Amino acid sequence: MGRKSAKIAVRKGAADKARGQTFTRALKDVFKASKGGSGELANNFLLRVAVERAKKLNVPKDNIEKAIKKGQGTEGPGYEDVCYEGYGPGGVAIFVETSTDNPTRTVGNVRSYFRKYDGSLGTTGSLEFVFSRIALFVIPKEAVQSEDDFTLAMIDGGAEEIERIDDHYEVSGPMSEFGSIQEKLMELGVTPDEASLVRIPLTKKEITDESILTKLEHLIDVLSEDDDVATVYHNLLDKEDE
Repeated sequence: MGRKSAKIAVRKGAADKARGQTFTRALKDVFKASKGGSGELANNFLLRVAVERAKKLNVPKDNIEKAIKKGQGTEGPGYEDVCYEGYGPGGVAIFVETSTDNPTRTVGNVRSYFRKYDGSLGTTGSLEFVFSRIALFVIPKEAVQSEDDFTLAMIDGGAEEIERIDDHYEVSGPMSEFGSIQEKLMELGVTPDEASLVRIPLTKKEITDESILTKLEHLIDVLSEDDDVATVYHNLLDKEDE
């Protein structure tokens, strides 16, 4: 195999790995939504959202059905959600959400990543005053017939912000209003692309040392690439925030 062919093979392998990770995470969302309620799409709003997202990612139908059955307890062991809190190089706060069928493996991996890049894991709750949780819904533009009517309905449902961004709307509100916003969307017959509780930093940390930034970026990258990791949040001050 020539050098050019080898590079192509490496790129294809990386693409296949990324595709596999995308499928895995989408199926975990289907499993968790199924585990949290009915296995019927008509009776489980979050399951409907997760299944629609998986379909858009071209996840095979059989895999989606297996994930639903697993969530209902009829298709082998499932996953549990475990969160890890710590600080990366430069004192940047990092909150890691995982979904795993082997917590021992996951915590070992996460701890090793922090150590490798001069970070440290903290105790549960150590970042309580760094991040806040909010309800976030991402709505495809084509699902909204009238922006004014949609905005009023979302406000009535408890949303605090409704923002049009490119080809979608982002609807956000207090964590406590997740259920009421969800119910309002159901009344409107709107299925969002995303429906979740997300963490936003209340304070930002500025890092100007390039060597520290490089280590931090590597840490965030390896965490994000781990199959057990669902989401990585941090409070690094981005140049766009300035």
